[in-house]
Amino acid sequence: MASSTTTVISTTSNEPTDSNNISDLEPQKDAAKPRLPRPRRPNYKYLHRLPLPLHVHPLPPLIPHNPLSLISIALSYLTYFISPPHQHIYPAYFDPATSSIHVTDAKAIRALWEMGFFGKGSLSRSEPSWLDREKNRRGLSGNATSEEVTGKRRVERRERKLERARKEKEAIAEQLKAEAQSRDAGGDVQSIKLDKALSTLESPVNGAAVVQPDEQTQKNRDQQSIVTAPNSSTFKQDIANGNAESEPSNGVKTVRFSPVVEQKQYDIAQGPLPHLPEPSIPPTHKHEHTLVLKNEEHLQLSNEEAFFLVYGLGVLQVYKSDHTSILPASSLLPLLRQHSYFPPREPPVPAEPDDPFILSYVVYHHFRSLGWVIRSGVKFGVDYLLYNRGPVFSHAEFAICLLPAYSDPYWTATEERIQRVTKKQGRTWWWLHCVNRVQAQVKKSLVLCYVEVPPPPPQPRPTGVDGGCGELDIGALLKTYKVREMSIKRWVPNRSRD
Repeated sequence: MASSTTTVISTTSNEPTDSNNISDLEPQKDAAKPRLPRPRRPNYKYLHRLPLPLHVHPLPPLIPHNPLSLISIALSYLTYFISPPHQHIYPAYFDPATSSIHVTDAKAIRALWEMGFFGKGSLSRSEPSWLDREKNRRGLSGNATSEEVTGKRRVERRERKLERARKEKEAIAEQLKAEAQSRDAGGDVQSIKLDKALSTLESPVNGAAVVQPDEQTQKNRDQQSIVTAPNSSTFKQDIANGNAESEPSNGVKTVRFSPVVEQKQYDIAQGPLPHLPEPSIPPTHKHEHTLVLKNEEHLQLSNEEAFFLVYGLGVLQVYKSDHTSILPASSLLPLLRQHSYFPPREPPVPAEPDDPFILSYVVYHHFRSLGWVIRSGVKFGVDYLLYNRGPVFSHAEFAICLLPAYSDPYWTATEERIQRVTKKQGRTWWWLHCVNRVQAQVKKSLVLCYVEVPPPPPQPRPTGVDGGCGELDIGALLKTYKVREMSIKRWVPNRSRD
């Protein structure tokens, strides 16, 4: 069946039709969508003005040529000794199921996070913000959390990429369509287009060209002048169905899109992300529902963070799982050392000098005492990440890998100890190159932190009437460990030429 030639002429412009304009089939660029203003960020400098959960009381200045300044300093010391300032002690409890410390008090959660970035929200990425996100989801609050801002930015970036891919696909389809039309015409298509366009303009009907009824949808979609050559109805139907399979001409690149792109385009047309159904809350009962909403999130402290707050700062009290008795530092240390293994070791098993907890805490205490904000580095395949001020101000600068070192002669005295040390220090060059490459990609400096493991201490002798071993001297135990740092940088020949 022979198909008739149909000419579609756009009447939006009174300028004469040009062959160059007809052959220009690239889609016009859409106007840039106006971006909504982002919500104002909190004043992090004020919220995190204190590096640690401690209240420091500075002394008066010392003026050498003024003897009265010595009197003011002495009075300040005397006042602090007689009536020491109140120090907040935050409660927590040890959970044996997860081998971690949980903080459930709302004030303690905000204080530990804002003053030192301790812990992690159990239902959040880092900062405990589940309650704020839940209020925003239910329409009870208009403040956006950090997770929501990050998710919105990622959705916008994904939409831009899909939109760019859609435009490229449309441009390729139009190019293939034009090439097929010129090939089916078998002659100088540009002159035929121009002659037919001029002849159609001479006898318009109501200011528009004659258009067949079945091509009305195509006219509304295409604003440029498109000429349909004879015997091309089948190809046009294939283009409309998205099944263009014509061979490209010389110099034309063919790009095939998987069905995933089509599915994502459909998702973007429906909306950025499917939202959960909003609960039907009457406007008059919003305040009552806000009071009923309970915070189901707690702050989860790592064992190293909890012991630093208990022993290093003295601002945390850890209760047992039954919330009845407090665990002092001398009792908490053996408990955490037992739970550093999986499954946890029983109390009769003696602690070893290279327990995972004691090695990791030595490194944690070392960098915290130097003023760094130290966080878990499991996301980048390392033990710790070092922040200059905190994760809300900048990215981590250093990635720490903990390595035990057995340089004491005790560890090489017997063959059994040598095999044990070799197993503990087992690292390959493949591991080092992988970790170093990952840190180079995320703009972090890799630091190998060697912890000198001392020999096992002698067994404590029973002291006291009841035969007990006395209280554990934690300070003397930590002094037996030494920390050595070694920075490693990935050497690239093209960037390291002299």
